Formats: sequence, C-alpha cells, structure tokens
Amino acid sequence: MHSRSLRFLGLCSLIALLGACATAPAPVKTPETFFKEGEAAYASKNYADAITQFKKVKESFSNPELSAQAELKIADAHFENGAFIEAAAAYEDFRKLHPTNEKAPYALYRLGLANYNQITGIDTDQTAVKNAVHYLEMFLAQYPGSEYAADAKAKLADCRGKELAYENYVGNFYLRTKKYPSAIKRLNEALQRFPGEPGLADTLTYLEQAYRKSGDTARADEVAKRLETEYPAKAREARGEAAQPAPGKDELPMIIFKDTK
Repeated sequence: MHSRSLRFLGLCSLIALLGACATAPAPVKTPETFFKEGEAAYASKNYADAITQFKKVKESFSNPELSAQAELKIADAHFENGAFIEAAAAYEDFRKLHPTNEKAPYALYRLGLANYNQITGIDTDQTAVKNAVHYLEMFLAQYPGSEYAADAKAKLADCRGKELAYENYVGNFYLRTKKYPSAIKRLNEALQRFPGEPGLADTLTYLEQAYRKSGDTARADEVAKRLETEYPAKAREARGEAAQPAPGKDELPMIIFKDTK
C-alpha cells in the first residue's frame, strides 16, 4: 500500500511539472539578441528576415544607439535586396533622424547610389537621374575628403552624361518632327548646362541640322565650324566622310613576299 502511494504521488508530481513547463512563458529576447539575429540573417543574405529583426530593435525604444544602427541596417538590407526605392526612403529617414551621426556621410552617399541604381533608359522618366545628381552633388560638397568621394564623382559624371544624352534625345525628336525652334532652344540650353561633356558632339550635330533646316544658314555655319574645331571626327562623320587614321597610326605597309622557287 505504501508503495502504491509513493507511485501515485510521483505521478502527480510529474504531471504537475509537465503542466508547469507547458505554461511557462518563453524567455523574452533583448534588443541586442534581435540585432545579432538580424546581422546573422543579413550575412546569410536573408534580407527580409534581417529587416524583420532590425525592426524589432528599432521598435524596442530601449537603446537609442542600437536603434540607430538598426535603422541604417534596414536601409542597407533593402539596398542589397535590390529594393532601391525603399532603401532611398530608409537612408533619408536616417539622415533626418540622426544628422550628426558618424554614419550620416555614408547614409547620404548610399542615398545617392540608391537613386543611381533606379536609372533606366534615356527614353524613360528622368526623376532617378535628377535625384542621383542632387544627392551626389550634396555629398561631394559636404564630404569632399570622404573615402566614397571617388566613386561618387564617377557616378555623378555618368549621371551628367545621361542627362545630356536625354537632352540630345529630346532635341533630336524635335528635329525629326520638324519642330525646329523647339529643337534649337533645347539644344542650346544643353550646350550651356553641360560644358565639356563628350556628348556635346551630338548636341552640335543636331543643332547645326536644326538651324540649317530652319533656314538660318549663318548660325548653322557657325555651329559647323565649332563642331569641326572641337570634335573633328564627329564633323567628318556628319559629312559622311570616312574616318581618317589618327596621327602616327598610318596603315600598315603592304608586305611583298618574294617567290623563292
């Protein structure tokens, strides 16, 4: 009888213990734990999971410094995931919330890149190009000595070329549709906005044609003279002439093999 009682008491204790385990609350994770899990997901390129974990850090409101890091990580995760619109918004939010943060230059640089990576063709909406120019210029003005300055300059130069290509595209459209005054206005404005750009060879070519077809031969001749002076190869191309070999790049002499028979 005593043995049965002991077994019964043991069974009751086991059931009570199992019940307690089943109802015990799960351990609460700290913001630091969420951040580490976010970093692990980011390193594994699971960017959606990383963003989820970093958002938990941000929403905890317990550690301002860690929350700021999480905000920047969210922007980086969007960027690496190819979600450049979301990345741009997140970098902009970071800059507004933390203007004196040591990572503010990086956020501005990446904001420029996020817009740069949204650029498509010259025959589409040019908002991304304009935004990229705006933020890259701002970055270079504020942080000219940054480690990212060289890349920002290269990206800005590419954007300038794309802006001019768009102006040439529009000017040529007006030219082809016989809207010569509109073509002349647009192309002259491009000459003023983009001095020194290689694409100005096309600008001058279209402008000469627009002037000539509008009947203004005097200005057409002036533009043709400038084209000849600044872009002689393009001028020859416009006249339909074959390209001339560059100085020192003469054609190879004909080699005559003697018959040794």
